[in-house]
Amino acid sequence: MAATCCSSRLEPPRRRSRPLAHPDLDQQGLRGFLRMVDARFPGELLRIRTPVRTRLDITSAVFELEKAGRDPVVVFEQVEGHAMPVVTNTTGNRRLLAACLDVDAADLPTAFRERCQRYVPCEVVDRAPWQEVTLEGDAVDLTALPIPIHFSVDAAPYVTAGQIVARDPVTGVDTTGFHRLMLKGRNRLGVSLHSRRRMWEFHRRAEERGEPLRVAVTLGVHPLHYMGSMVYAYPPGVRKFEIIGGLFDAPYRLARCGNGLEVPAGAEIVLEGEILPGVHEPEGPFSEFTGYASYRSTQNVLEVRRVHMRRDAMFHSVASGMAKDHILVSCITREGEILNTLRRNLPNVLAVHVPHTTCGAFMAFVKMRKTAQGEPQQAIMAALGTEFYTKYVIVVDEDVDIFDMNDVMWAVATRVRAEQDIVMVPGCKGAILDPTSDPDTFTLTKMGIDATRPLGRDFAERLVISDEQRARVRGILAEAGVAM
Repeated sequence: MAATCCSSRLEPPRRRSRPLAHPDLDQQGLRGFLRMVDARFPGELLRIRTPVRTRLDITSAVFELEKAGRDPVVVFEQVEGHAMPVVTNTTGNRRLLAACLDVDAADLPTAFRERCQRYVPCEVVDRAPWQEVTLEGDAVDLTALPIPIHFSVDAAPYVTAGQIVARDPVTGVDTTGFHRLMLKGRNRLGVSLHSRRRMWEFHRRAEERGEPLRVAVTLGVHPLHYMGSMVYAYPPGVRKFEIIGGLFDAPYRLARCGNGLEVPAGAEIVLEGEILPGVHEPEGPFSEFTGYASYRSTQNVLEVRRVHMRRDAMFHSVASGMAKDHILVSCITREGEILNTLRRNLPNVLAVHVPHTTCGAFMAFVKMRKTAQGEPQQAIMAALGTEFYTKYVIVVDEDVDIFDMNDVMWAVATRVRAEQDIVMVPGCKGAILDPTSDPDTFTLTKMGIDATRPLGRDFAERLVISDEQRARVRGILAEAGVAM
């Protein structure tokens, strides 16, 4: 990538590029995904050539498309002040994510659940495309990247598609995951580790030693990487990259950074740096997945030492707030995690759905073929215990479409007796970013609803129209010129 790919203000010193040892590295990166969409779903790849601003235009365009019922991958080819294009909404379409696993959208949670339990060893390659251009020292200037301001409430431009990679200072096992990154200067990012999972623990362990946590931030990777990075329940010695390899059904190809960390070889941009020990600076507010401005943050600081990128790099951004691009991956991974837990003891659980309209986290619908009274309550407690972000669980019968919110609400309205079918669990661990969680303890009350029919006695018969009858009237309507 020429220097002007970042900005006309930047003239980076370069390292000479060498021929790539693996010309197919792109298949496991953003470019391979874009090629798949263009070949199989050409109507779902939208290229916008009209110049746009980094301030508000990029994310608000995704929201307008959603309101129109569309969820295409969007490439903004001309971004004012930058020669680098911006790609967004790569994870906002369930059908495209299912295509990454070669399954139908309805089968995505089950396929994800099965594949993410295959731990495939990684392959380390000698050279990667993101090593074509390297900037160090005073040449590092993050302000030259087309980092969007997503909502007017955002305190600064935010890197939202960055996957932070780090190693456990104790065990040496690495991880990768999403963490919001606030632009604070040429080589400085604010970062919040509020999920209280592995990255938070790694930093805590490094900080106890008085050491920084060495990290790498990767931008422009395949959606399967994002899906795999959201898996939380797996053995402690397993690498997230091995889970991602299971989703690809092939070894995930990695390349080494200068700081010794291994990152996806197919990435577009890689930032090397450190999360500083004992340093806290204001971070936020940011337009979070809850649909609210979030001021809650661990207020950590990441200093970038080195920037690598392809010569023709694309900048990847995730639309923030309640955009599907921000939420859908967490829906699918939570569906798979909860389904995996429930099936261990309740094989009659048929499916799980986490709607994106409930922030991709806070509510789960469970469909089961009930064989005994009390099974819905068992499913409720198991689901609530699987994922601490989830605070409402609704269990329904097999005749209810859990992907249709109207059908689920109908079951709640007609099959629930509040005095016996609603379970409350106070004092549970909640999400820090959940505005209903206690501001000091981040605890809250969780709720389960049994919206299944009672067994052992007659219950009202549901009205249904047979598939045969539906097909017949569809033909009649088609002859009348009605588009269906």
